[in-house]
Amino acid sequence: MRTRSLIAGFLLLAFSVSLLGRADTQLHPRPRYILRPGDTLQLQYRLTPDLNQTVSVQPDGYVDLNVAGEVQVAGLTVTQAHDLIIQKESEHLNHPELNLILEEFTRPYVVVAGEVAKPGPIEIRDNMTALSAILIAGGFTQSAKSGQVIVFRKVNDTIDEVKQLNLTSIHKTVQLEHDLALQSGDLVLVPHDKISRLQHYMQAANLGVFVNPLQYVP
Repeated sequence: MRTRSLIAGFLLLAFSVSLLGRADTQLHPRPRYILRPGDTLQLQYRLTPDLNQTVSVQPDGYVDLNVAGEVQVAGLTVTQAHDLIIQKESEHLNHPELNLILEEFTRPYVVVAGEVAKPGPIEIRDNMTALSAILIAGGFTQSAKSGQVIVFRKVNDTIDEVKQLNLTSIHKTVQLEHDLALQSGDLVLVPHDKISRLQHYMQAANLGVFVNPLQYVP
């Protein structure tokens, strides 16, 4: 009898956890994919298939469409881009019916620059930190200032947040708090010399003082 009660209690607990998981998913849905330069979109028109086309999102975030002309879609979800294109093309077409398909997408990445063996973009992985990204980039060079690794994180189109990390001799679990989990779009800079007077936030336009991120765009 006790065994049956334990089994029943376990099943009830598992069911409750399942319900909580579903509720959490409903309350906190996964973020939808945001279009970015390099993505490829396929436009299929049900009533006017002669207008079908495949376009790539340009570095400035625009696509060049046969009907609507240039439309900025970077920063939008596929649904939002669909609605915007329909809005633009309704000025030229009568009730257009469009199926917008994300054909190819740019995988999220971070950039490791400066004093590492192989600077450049790295496809971001689960639980990637600044140190693990540096190791994937070949590790520190002999002239690297590992005690002042800088991570630039985009806040918006004009502002970057600046985070300084001391990754020197970080080999113990208690020292892992000095590391940082990375996000897509982060720029990790390993400087050659100590950089002074860094502010917590800086204008994205001033990032070129330290490194030109565009040279690492895949």
